Amino acid sequence: MEASRLRSNFEDVAFTTAVPFTEDGSAVDHDALAANLADLYRAGARLFVPCGNTGEYYALTDDERAAVVETHVEATGDDATIAGGVGGSLPEVRELADDYAAAGADAVMVMHPVHTYAHEQGLAEYYHAICDATDLGVVIYKRGPDVTRRVVVELTEREEVVAVKFAQADVKEFAQTVDDATGEVTWVNGIAERYALAFAIEGATGYTTGIGNFLPKATLALFEAIEKENWDRARTIQRSLRPLEDLREEPGRGSSLANGNNVPVVKSGMDLAGYDGGPVRPPLVSLSDRDRDRLEQHYERVASTFGRKA
Repeated sequence: MEASRLRSNFEDVAFTTAVPFTEDGSAVDHDALAANLADLYRAGARLFVPCGNTGEYYALTDDERAAVVETHVEATGDDATIAGGVGGSLPEVRELADDYAAAGADAVMVMHPVHTYAHEQGLAEYYHAICDATDLGVVIYKRGPDVTRRVVVELTEREEVVAVKFAQADVKEFAQTVDDATGEVTWVNGIAERYALAFAIEGATGYTTGIGNFLPKATLALFEAIEKENWDRARTIQRSLRPLEDLREEPGRGSSLANGNNVPVVKSGMDLAGYDGGPVRPPLVSLSDRDRDRLEQHYERVASTFGRKA
């Protein structure tokens, strides 16, 4: 797919999809995954990001990642855009990108680096090497200050870089990065519905969603309201979804680490909505009974307004 078309396709809600595993967690349940994706597609989803953090990237093998991306391609329509997560060493990224291309994906999303030690110029060279190694579109995933503004601005000049997923809760930094960038990329708010309005005003023409896995109609309605600059409706929808995002931020039972509930909320929400969420893999744990009850209350309130699965 041409870079210009990919940039346009990222001006949308990017569904960061969860992966259903078999009951014991030992394998990906591809039949369930395909059914989930077909339902999301029928609900109006057109942009899918498999093998991201919501997709438990670091709990998957490379073979599983490639197979998950292939299922996304097969289970959605020809007008869908698929951007699979990649990360790790350059040889691993190159091999995964080749596998994704063979499966029919349109782009790769380069996961935020997890190196203990990094150098700013080394990071830039890492991304440039990925751009050189694949014919797929490249999405830069920024989750914190390690991927600096200078690096992001430099990479926007690459034709291969079609989008930047900015997942740092810093609207000021985002606005300055957009102003400084010289290349043509699509700016994607990577921290979902909570910040959709603020980032849209500062230049984000798309945003990612996790709760869209089980409330696709609600998040698509929010995106439509923002596109039409119907700010009152957008705020109303955003506020209705905020308790779900708050619950995802919590550490979860027996933990002091932030966001431990993030993926378990999504998967439990999918089960509530009639999709197949399935279990999580370590280092995650399932929701506590108390958190599951809270999730159900929030879900029922939103679903009563926007409806359930397609």
